Amino acid sequence: MHGQAFVLHEDPISANCYKIRLTAALLGLPLSRRAYDIRKGETRTPEFLARVNANGRIPVLEIAGASGIRFLPESNAACWYLASGSRLIPTDRFAQADMLRWMFFEQYNHEPNVATLRFWLAYIGEENLSEAQKGQLDAKRSAGEAALRLMDEHLAKHDWFVGQGITLADIALFAYTHVAGEGRFVLDDFPAIKRWISRIEALPGFVALN
Repeated sequence: MHGQAFVLHEDPISANCYKIRLTAALLGLPLSRRAYDIRKGETRTPEFLARVNANGRIPVLEIAGASGIRFLPESNAACWYLASGSRLIPTDRFAQADMLRWMFFEQYNHEPNVATLRFWLAYIGEENLSEAQKGQLDAKRSAGEAALRLMDEHLAKHDWFVGQGITLADIALFAYTHVAGEGRFVLDDFPAIKRWISRIEALPGFVALN
């Protein structure tokens, strides 16, 4: 990453944004931060849409280097960019694919349920949800618990999701899992996950979400 500078366009409460901060911290990469409040629509302004991300979402990793300034949206893509060639991405072809499998699982099965309930319940408030959102609470809780149960079963047999050390699969899943209690998930029901959380928090370079 020599000769490159990074700026993370983020909302500090977002664990999707936190994934990128944690990746950079574990690798010792300097990372500047630019905060937005998604609840105030700050990522939907004409300036943000024109300059940072036309999709109106964060996180976005801004990369300044020999090729000029480029913007990379999507949390897992940004983590991959930062970690390319590092210990956080396995060298074995199957292990790389297995890592990606868990990262896809995080975005498809885990984040839409665990992260959504955290945001709705901890930051919007159940009393402020629409009737349509309230109607989804039970289904999202059931799906989130199923995702956590699958993770717990895997971690009961393995210290990490892929191989013998932390990879991007762990970082992607850690981000919203370790704050799942804010969405009223009971982490005490998943003892292997709790041990895994402790392993990650003990790593050199670890930074907390808040």
